[in-house]
Amino acid sequence: MKENEEDILRKVRKIEIKTRGLSNDIFAGKYHSAFKGRGMAFSEVRDYRIGDDIRDIDWNVTARNRKPYIKVYEEERELTMMLLVDVSASRMFGTQGQLKKNLITEIAAVLAFSAAQNNDKIGCIFFSDRIEKYIPPKKGRQHVLRIISDLVDFQPEGRGTDLNGALRFFTNVMKKRCTAFLLTDFMDLVPGADGTRFEEGLKIASSRHDLVGLRIYDVRETALPDVGIVEMQDAETGRKVWVDTASRRTRDSYAAYWELASAAIARTLTKCRVDTVSVATGEDYVAALLRLFKMR
Repeated sequence: MKENEEDILRKVRKIEIKTRGLSNDIFAGKYHSAFKGRGMAFSEVRDYRIGDDIRDIDWNVTARNRKPYIKVYEEERELTMMLLVDVSASRMFGTQGQLKKNLITEIAAVLAFSAAQNNDKIGCIFFSDRIEKYIPPKKGRQHVLRIISDLVDFQPEGRGTDLNGALRFFTNVMKKRCTAFLLTDFMDLVPGADGTRFEEGLKIASSRHDLVGLRIYDVRETALPDVGIVEMQDAETGRKVWVDTASRRTRDSYAAYWELASAAIARTLTKCRVDTVSVATGEDYVAALLRLFKMR
């Protein structure tokens, strides 16, 4: 059920007070230093030097001259941040006093205000098993507040997740290189958790843009508690099943699947050169974001 406008505005204001303060005090400078090198326009090539980022090697020039060359960029006056937000039904789960949806909203707000502090443009793509909404990049506080308001109140049409579809849409709509944050649980996997379902989209997006993954999860997705026989439902498919959580074998199998899926996700993201940090509901996301910025 949709909330009334007064409730939405109150929530947006509360989120703004908390996240804008964090952005001003902690993240604005760190965000700029961590990501400013990726919003660049190509200028020229030069000889490779020890310590250069191998991602900047110009392979065509390198092949012609038979020695490595690096692409040199000039910083553009206007940078763009895109938020790719998973709004599928699985975001409505949380057992630590916070839904994944709420955590995603706060992290997105911190990042958006940090970009706004640097006078960057901010845009947003909401996706489920379809593209739910596209907000073109713009500058300013009012634009950030619009994005936060949509994150608070948005009601998606789809329940599932199509990560590849979202990444394809992103690369088609954003022709100019930008920094993009992908906020999702990354559980869009085929049975067996082989991690390949969204690999193609990640490869293309990360080759054209500076793509960063933020994996949002809940501790109850990692391990089952012993609470007897309970009925569980898949939020995205609606499928229900009775599970005997008192069974050690069942709990061990559940935990093993989580580890298998997590390892597959990590391999895929590393292969596609996507920097990633995981954040759990109820966890201090400030520390997680600082880890990400330090990694950069």
